[in-house]
Order: sequence, then C-alpha cells, then structure tokens
Amino acid sequence: MQTHILGYPRIGSKRELKKACEQYWSGKILMEELLNTGRTICTQNWNIQKEAGIDLIPCNDFSYYDQVLDMSLVVGAIPARYHEVVLKKNNTELDLYFAMARGYQKDGLDITAMEMTKWFDTNYHYIVPEFYKNQQFKLSSDKIFNEFAGAKQAGINAKPVIIGLVSYLLLGKEKEEGFDKLDLAANILPVYTEILTKLQEQGAEWIQFDEPFLALDLTEKAKETYLSVYAEIRKRFPKLKFIVATYFDGLKDNASLAVSLPVNILHVDLVRNPEQLDDILNNIPENLSLSLGVIDGRNIWKNDYEKSLSFITKAVEKLGSERILIAPSCSLLHSPCDLDFETHLNPEIKSWLAFAKQKVKEVVTLKELVSGTENEQILEAFEENKKAIESRRTSSLIHNHQVKQRANAVSEKDAQRINPFKIRKKEQQEVLQLPLFPTTTIGSFPQTTEVRSWRAKFKKGELTAEQYDTLLKEETQRTICWQEEIGIDVLVHGEFERNDMVEYFGEQLEGFVFTKNGWVQSYGSRCVKPPVIFGDVSRPAPMTVYWSQYAKSQTEKWVKGMLTGPVTILQWSFVRDDQPRSETCKQIALAIRDEVVDLEKAGIRIIQIDEPAIREGLPLRKTDWQDYLKWAVEAFRISASGVEDATQIHTHMCYSEFNDIIENIADMDADVITIECSRSQMELLNAFADFKYPNEIGPGVYDIHSPRVPSKEEMIELLRKAQNVIPANQLWVNPDCGLKTRHWDETEKALIAMVAAAKEASVEYAV
Repeated sequence: MQTHILGYPRIGSKRELKKACEQYWSGKILMEELLNTGRTICTQNWNIQKEAGIDLIPCNDFSYYDQVLDMSLVVGAIPARYHEVVLKKNNTELDLYFAMARGYQKDGLDITAMEMTKWFDTNYHYIVPEFYKNQQFKLSSDKIFNEFAGAKQAGINAKPVIIGLVSYLLLGKEKEEGFDKLDLAANILPVYTEILTKLQEQGAEWIQFDEPFLALDLTEKAKETYLSVYAEIRKRFPKLKFIVATYFDGLKDNASLAVSLPVNILHVDLVRNPEQLDDILNNIPENLSLSLGVIDGRNIWKNDYEKSLSFITKAVEKLGSERILIAPSCSLLHSPCDLDFETHLNPEIKSWLAFAKQKVKEVVTLKELVSGTENEQILEAFEENKKAIESRRTSSLIHNHQVKQRANAVSEKDAQRINPFKIRKKEQQEVLQLPLFPTTTIGSFPQTTEVRSWRAKFKKGELTAEQYDTLLKEETQRTICWQEEIGIDVLVHGEFERNDMVEYFGEQLEGFVFTKNGWVQSYGSRCVKPPVIFGDVSRPAPMTVYWSQYAKSQTEKWVKGMLTGPVTILQWSFVRDDQPRSETCKQIALAIRDEVVDLEKAGIRIIQIDEPAIREGLPLRKTDWQDYLKWAVEAFRISASGVEDATQIHTHMCYSEFNDIIENIADMDADVITIECSRSQMELLNAFADFKYPNEIGPGVYDIHSPRVPSKEEMIELLRKAQNVIPANQLWVNPDCGLKTRHWDETEKALIAMVAAAKEASVEYAV
C-alpha cells in the first residue's frame, strides 16, 4: 500500500510567496530573489512530506500565480496581444507570465489581463485559457522540468502533477465562433507528448494527470476525447505510470469511462462522494489500482480514522492492499499550511483541527493503521483521534438551542419583501432621487500600509481604542470628501476598519473562531484567512451600524451600508460538517437580517449584501443544482427582506457565469445587482438581456484585479456595449469589485475616469 499527496500549499507557511511576488511587482527585489523564494518553498514542502513518510511526493504543484496559467505558458497558449511584452528590453518569461495574469501598462504598451474565474466550486481563481480555431501549440516553458530536477536534487524522485489535456481544454474559453475547444485536442497532444518524453528522459516514473472534469457532466464528445487522448498517451509511453486524479465530486455516470482509461491508478474523492466506492469496486478492471481520497483536502477538520478505515478496509478486501493508495480528497492547496503555528486557539477547538502538514501525517497514520502496525505511537495517535472526534460531537461549545429554534421557525413570509420590485422601484426613485447612470463603488477603498499598520498596532496594544477610532474616522472622512469631490452619486465609507469581508463579520458573530496563520490562496498573491464555523451562529450586537452612521454624518449624499451575504460567509469559511450546510447558512442569514434592519433604523436607505459566492457554491452536477439554489436564494432573501420598500437592497457578484442560473439570480430579488463584466468585455450581460432581467444592474466597467488604469474612452465603450443589451434606466456604473487591494494613485485616476464616462454616457443617451 502506498501514500501520496495530490498537491501542497505553495504560499509558504508565513505567506513568503505573496510577499516576494508583491515586492517583485513593485520593483523592490530582483527576479532571482523571487525565484529563490519559490525554490525554498518547494524544498520545504518536499521535505515535510518526505519526513512524514509519503511515498509519492508531488512536484509542479507549485506556482507563482496559478497552475492553469502555468499550463498555458508551458503549451504556448499565449494570446497574441502579449507577444510584444517579450520583445521589450529586459523582459523575461516571468514578466510575460505576470502580464497575462495582471495586465501590462508600461513601455508604451497597454494590455488587458486574461479572464479569471473560479476553480470549480472553490474560492480559488484561475486564469482562463484563450482558444482560437485551428490554434497551434508548442512547448514554451521549462517549468515542469526544472521543478522535477529540483526535487531530484533534494533527493526525491517526485511525481509531476500536470493538468490533464481534456480538463485543460475544458477550462478554457473559445474566443471566436465556429469551433469547439475540444477540436484542439489533436493540436495540443504533441506538446503533452513532448512533456512526457522529457520527463521520462529525466527519470520520472509516475505522472499525475488532474482530470477534475471527470466528476462533472460530460458531453459524448468529451468522453470520446478522453478515450482517444489516453489511448494515444498510453501507446506512446507504455512504461510510465499514470495517475488520473478526480475530485470535488463523484464519478457517478462517468465511472465506467474513468475505470476504462488505460492508466495505472484512478484517484476518487470519497469525502465529497463516499457513495461512489461500491460502484467503482464492483466495476474496476484488474489492471487498475485505486487511490482513496479519504482525508478532506478542502476543510480543516481532523480526519475520523475509524470512518476512513472502514472505506480503506472495504477496498483492500476487494482489491488487495497492493492496489490501494491513500490520499487526501484533492490538492491541499485549499488548506492552511500548519496548525502548529496556532498557539492561541481554544485547546478544545484546536484538538478538532488539522491543516496541510497535519493532513500529510494523517495519510501516513492511516496507512500504518490499516497495515496493522502495532507500535505504541500509532496506537496512541488512534486513541487521541477517537477522543477528539467524540469531544467535538458532544461539546457544549457547539450547540445553541435558541439559535436552532429561531431557524426552525422561519416562514415563507420571512423570505419576501413587502411588495414586488416594480412597486419598490417607484418608492426608491422618489426617496433616492438618483440620476441616470448612477455611479458607485463596490465598497472597499485601498487599505494602505499605513491603515494596516494602525490595525496591527491596535491589536498589539500600541494604540488605544480611542486613538485607533480617531485615525479610522479621519481616513473615512477623507474618503467620503474625495468621493463627493469627483461626483460619485452613492458613496461608501471605505471599510478601513475591516480586515477581510468575511473575517470582519465572523469576528463579531457567535459560532466562529479565527486562526492567526490559516491563510489560503485565493488568486495570485491574494490570500484569505477563512473563519472556522464550529457551532451555531448568532449576532450578539450590531456590527456595522457605528461606521455607517459616522459616514452618513459626513455627507448630504447617500451612503451604502456594506454587508457580506450569508452564502458568501458560508462558502468562504471552513464550515462545520456535522449538520447540513443549508442549516448553517440559514443561521447566518438571520444574523445578517438583524444587521440590515438595524442599518435601516439608523437611516441607511441603500444596503449592499455581497454574494460573490452564490455561483461558486453550485454543485458540480446539474441534477444537484436546484436543491442548493433553493436554500441559497432563500438565505439571501431572509437576510434582505426585513426592510421597507423604499430601502434599496444591492448585491454584488464577481467572476461568475450566469446563463444557466439567471432565473435564480432574479429570484434573489435584489433591487440592484453589480457584477464583474470588464474582463469579459460585457459578455456576461447577455444572460441578463436574454432573460429580460427586470431589476437594476451595475456591470463593472473596469477590472480592479489588474494594476492598469483604463481610459475614460474604454469605459464609455463598455457602457455603450451594456446599453445595447440592457435598458439605460436599469444601468449603474461601478468598478468590477472592491478596491481594497489597489493603490490610491491608480484608484483615483480610474474612478475619475469612471465618473466622467458615466456623465458622457448620460449626455449621449439624452441626445
């Protein structure tokens, strides 16, 4: 029996990669220093796994930005607009790579970034490959080979991790009409062949192909492509050992396809879909081994050894131990690095947790337990595990009878506004008196080094509460005044008091606990520290009213109250797994509802409840969608429906495809929805137009995830595109997302251009 890891976190246990990337981008360090940071992290990751006793250790799971972007660079899927970047003096492959991810605005060039979207149903974002008819590919980067060589130098004959050819194509987008991206399989296969040839020459024995699309609904063409691609790969490389890794759901109707692929090992996710094991064991051919993903790679709860051993034992009885591998359910990319750094946590709660380093140890311990190892250390670990699982099940920290009672008493009326949107809109127009193409932002403004230092000093006791409050008020007042000066219609207070849009609320809600170093990568250098929802959720006191009231007192204009929605708080947290997620979401919704009602009482008449994670939370299989959408939409409506008709409810969503859930988005019944649209050049609006979406829409007119500053003309052109599909009296003008991670200089230039674009669009419309 062997053990393996599908992938390990690459940010570093203290976010070393984030810091190095941002220093490189700002010109504070040279490329070699950034590369050294990457090499150090890789070596540390390999050594953690080697010392724990993992048999097959991955390489090429590291990335400076995103693993899909890595693959695009490797196979030469580089959009033509970036070709000039490499021609500029002193630019390297790494500069090209970051230009594709972040855009490029210097040396006389102004190039937009590639589109970014969610990695299946996670909060990780990947860079979407761009495909064209008859596109040609060529090997264009040595990254995979360099990492394999680095592992070998560290004494490890590693298992290279490569995004499978079919999944890579399915992750991309056709950028012109008249072809299917799967038609490109024959063109890209020679590059995959070249990659495998070089790895084999370097001494690689194992190759892991990540094929998550095998856990999704597949067309017949996709199934045929899987069969033909893997038949050709096996034919050319009879001696290499291939692992096909699936995750995030079960194989279900694709099980027969997956077990028929000519590979050595099939990995399945038994955390997300334990029911699939029996079907696979009954149909697996004799020449195929099975990797059991029994440890949750996406959550932080300690593994229940007894439960995992039941799966492993069943598989061993059917196949024999030599045909079984033990692994986490998916890459540990989605887990924090090391629980050992969490020295402040409640010891009882900490005893229930496991981060990536601890999950590696769990994999090895399970192997030793199932192998009948009788040493005292292993038996002690087993007993400790049983005690921790029982402690969590019975702990008084988890259950709150009043919260459960309130959630059970929710009625249909609690999820409905007083009147439909048509009636509400008239009242809102009378009260708010907003112009055509009203301008606003999504909520946050830049959190400068200075602002972050205040928070750090306050937490360390170096600033008193009064001093901290004064500094935040000064920054808020300055931001309110600046928005007034440039002519924004609906202002925001800037959120300078907030750390993260989920963490800030979780810190004020019961049932949450927080880590100090539980960071996970969201995209590029952006890391988040998800709260841990361990128990029943409630709101003991108002959370945002103080700062909303203060901002309102500084201006005659409307100021939005800014909240994070229940589904997003759920999705972007590590969620308890001892009750249905729908129940936890309803509890959060009731807490947010209380806050919305209090904001309205405080005179805040525009309230934004951000739900960027609604689309992300969709199950991977369409047959499971409606159940999820029913409780997710209901949760939003519960949070938003306690106010009068004249109070305008906004919501915000980003990096989502809406076509197939547009009816459900409409069912949320937000008065205004703001969405990410600029990277897709307003393509996402087509879904709203085709559906004849009745409420108001703010399509983002510039991309805040890139440092480039768009021109007024560029934004006007996007607004013209928007007016082609959405009536002008339904349109708002705003950036794609919050401005927290941007710098003030680029923010000021972009927002001034945005306001000018809105005014010009209004004049054009009047003419």
